[in-house]
Amino acid sequence: MKPRSTSHGILIGLCGAVSLVVAVGLGRTLHFAEIPPGVFEGIRWIAVALLVAYALARKSLTTWILVGLAAGAEVGYDAPALAMRFQVLGLIFLRLIKVIIAPLLFGTLVVGIAGHAEIKKVGRMGVKALVFFEIVSTIALFIGLAAINISRAGVGAQMASNTPENVQGITQHSATDLILNAFPESIAKAIAENQILQVVVFSILFGIALAMAPEMKRRPLVAFAESLSETMFKFTNIVMLAAPIGVFGAIAYTVGHTGIGVLLPLLKLLTTMYVALVIFIVFVLLPITYFSKIPLGNFGRSIAEPVAIAFATASSEAALPRAMENMEALGIPRGTVAFVMPTGYSFNLTGSSLYQSLAIIFMAQASGIQLTFGHQTAIMLTLLLSSKGTAGVARASLVIVLATATQFHLPVESFFLLFGIDQLMDMPRTAVNVVGNCLATAVVARWEHEFPLTRS
Repeated sequence: MKPRSTSHGILIGLCGAVSLVVAVGLGRTLHFAEIPPGVFEGIRWIAVALLVAYALARKSLTTWILVGLAAGAEVGYDAPALAMRFQVLGLIFLRLIKVIIAPLLFGTLVVGIAGHAEIKKVGRMGVKALVFFEIVSTIALFIGLAAINISRAGVGAQMASNTPENVQGITQHSATDLILNAFPESIAKAIAENQILQVVVFSILFGIALAMAPEMKRRPLVAFAESLSETMFKFTNIVMLAAPIGVFGAIAYTVGHTGIGVLLPLLKLLTTMYVALVIFIVFVLLPITYFSKIPLGNFGRSIAEPVAIAFATASSEAALPRAMENMEALGIPRGTVAFVMPTGYSFNLTGSSLYQSLAIIFMAQASGIQLTFGHQTAIMLTLLLSSKGTAGVARASLVIVLATATQFHLPVESFFLLFGIDQLMDMPRTAVNVVGNCLATAVVARWEHEFPLTRS
């Protein structure tokens, strides 16, 4: 029976993971002469084999990424000389990710702006929704920024940087330079030089101009942008199939170069993110619910199912139909739900915003780079703009983090640490995205006097 095979697969995977951790720990702490080092090495390779068997049973990309992480760590730990040769696998994967960024952002931002003709029709509601989105997303960004600066989870990682495209430290700019560099003199040059903020600014202005064009002139370009977005979604899915190989190569090289201790800060990073998300919910979303006079009990029951779906699948889109249905059942008019909820999926990804600010500073810390407050503020501005419109992309937040790291010339080796545990970080941030969008829908309805004060 399928359930039996699934449970057996989980048991095999659990045994493999436990064996790997125990073997590494004992191998590092026990130095008894009567225990040959090869014993622990054999146990570790058996553990990796068990994890591979588990991945074959699950047939899940996320599982294979985790296996790639474990196998890379094992090769780097026991065969560092061999592991150094696998760096090219990680570099190839990084290049494939980078080539996605510009067309992906252009297509999704143009569709997100010009594709919503309702914004011009609903007027006041659209402005209120966008203001709410930007304020809450900005707060989420700075909570993530504060959390990672307090925990300093990346300090102990000390990732090696050995690629020619990286520089030693972040490029120094004055405030005038930072503002000037946000505006492109050539979109082709901006794409070629990975100037992600310039691509975002161009895409936003292009989308606004397209939204102002007559319907007959606007429709073909919107259709092109939609086709481009959908194509880049599929392109991303293809590239992600190579993720386990890329993660394996990068982690093998990193562990072989710096040692197994580079992986230990990941637990601290996970803890930092979960605590930051709880703080955001308790001190931002709950007060908004209270002061907007949203009935907390009914609202909580309405979002429970879509939030559970989002957490389990790590997909906001999987929860969207049920979330929209439940918001209507709560008493919010269909027109408001139909406008605010999909728009929020492009402009109100609060959980992802918090993660992105946390992740980019983690990368800087892991690279031994000290960022000034001015640099961190500039990075937050870039994230605030570049994160819009990519909700439908697999690993969308990782793409944005890598794009921003490239924009500010940060070494990208630590990106693979984030990639290896992204599923564990994606589940809670996606759930918070859904909570934030449901709350935004209720708040906008309240502002429009369309949401009843009491529910039976």
